[in-house]
Amino acid sequence: MRAPIGDFDHATPAPDCLDELVGPVADAVRHWRGSVPADQILYVETDPEWADTSVFVQHYGQGLLEQSANCVVVAGRRGGESSLAACVVLSTTRVDVNGVVRRQLGARKASFAPMDTATGETGMEYGGITPVGLPQAWPVLVDAAVVDLPYVLVGSGRRRGKLLVPGKAFAELPNAVVLEGLGVA
Repeated sequence: MRAPIGDFDHATPAPDCLDELVGPVADAVRHWRGSVPADQILYVETDPEWADTSVFVQHYGQGLLEQSANCVVVAGRRGGESSLAACVVLSTTRVDVNGVVRRQLGARKASFAPMDTATGETGMEYGGITPVGLPQAWPVLVDAAVVDLPYVLVGSGRRRGKLLVPGKAFAELPNAVVLEGLGVA
């Protein structure tokens, strides 16, 4: 199948390649619910040597720069309590951690979660974390610009491979909250 975005040799519906996905992502695809059918979530094989955004778009298509999203894990703290959440923003922006995220989580302080925490809690590889398959209790904060795109390239849970996801599917993830201004230039 031809990928709807990017210059990929082949795209496979995620339900047809569960063995290529890490456990939590495969489980999320297997139990997918929502108005977007699971077979519209596509998996593309990519080379981890080209994982950094600037090199990635040179190899797989310059247009992907405007159609890619990053998923980062943040930690919010208030008093002695700490909570984790995921933020999904276009790759051309950065997460407004100390503004939008902190207020949304009701935290006194918010910061990016340490790498060991992010990978340990998600079961995913650093640099490949995706909002598909995150722990059920986590809020998933999604920038409205991501939801507006027909398809978005995002991690697959590992550095080798990416998911192509219809933008509106991000709004239907468990505990998703769509926010204006989550991603800032």
